[in-house]
Amino acid sequence: MALTKIQRRDRIRMRIRKIVSGSSEVPRMSIYRSNKQISVQFVDDVAGKTLLAVSSLNKEIASQAGTKTEIAALVGKLAAEKALAAGITAACFDRGGNLYHGRVKAVAEAAREGGLKI
Repeated sequence: MALTKIQRRDRIRMRIRKIVSGSSEVPRMSIYRSNKQISVQFVDDVAGKTLLAVSSLNKEIASQAGTKTEIAALVGKLAAEKALAAGITAACFDRGGNLYHGRVKAVAEAAREGGLKI
């Protein structure tokens, strides 16, 4: 029986989540990518809480013009700035079942350039 794209991505996502887990010292940097937007959350899986969230819908980023990849890089840079301000210096990367390519890669590289250790 053939799997749909969504079922396949969910299997990959669950395979990643078995390995990647965040704590208060090193939270999980979770990426959600839709067709138009991208968002990043820093999650403490031990306490079950979201520590910080940044999205392409934020006022600072939504006013910017550019391609979706350029907007994703801005999201990564803003996420790194907010994380460092909140005392988060390192995070484990959760690509959410997406390939490490394009917008997902742009977010990760911009966060690294912003000073976050992934």
